[in-house]
Amino acid sequence: MSTKDHHSHDAQNGSLPVHNDVTFEERDINVSTVVKQLIYLAITIIIALVICMPILKYLTGMSAENDTPMAPVRMQMTQQERESQAMPPEPRLQGVPGHETDPQQDLREKIAADTKANESLGWVDKANGIAQIPVKDAMKILAETSASAAPKAPEKK
Repeated sequence: MSTKDHHSHDAQNGSLPVHNDVTFEERDINVSTVVKQLIYLAITIIIALVICMPILKYLTGMSAENDTPMAPVRMQMTQQERESQAMPPEPRLQGVPGHETDPQQDLREKIAADTKANESLGWVDKANGIAQIPVKDAMKILAETSASAAPKAPEKK
């Protein structure tokens, strides 16, 4: 709080209102201090940049020296040929760059094909009497034959 006495202002003359118990700072922020701190911050950032750039250059050079050299076959290729062969050969995982199909569409198509195969009726090998029937019908037939073929429990007397 300010120790200045602002009670001498006269509220009747159009000056600021005066309260008997409260005083105020004429300026809350010292602009010169803020500007100095911003300058110090800028100088610190520049010094850090000056220190870090040679370190980065040194580490980049060291990394390039220790890196394995490019194979002679790849060195003879043009940049375009290298980029075209950058992807691994098929089959690739779905959804990664370089894969042309949509994984969700592939799944929908597979489910539709499986459903159609499970619900179709037809001959697999007519000469040997092997037919394909819908899964629901096969489950009913299997349940009926297993229930009739189950051994009956002996009666107790």
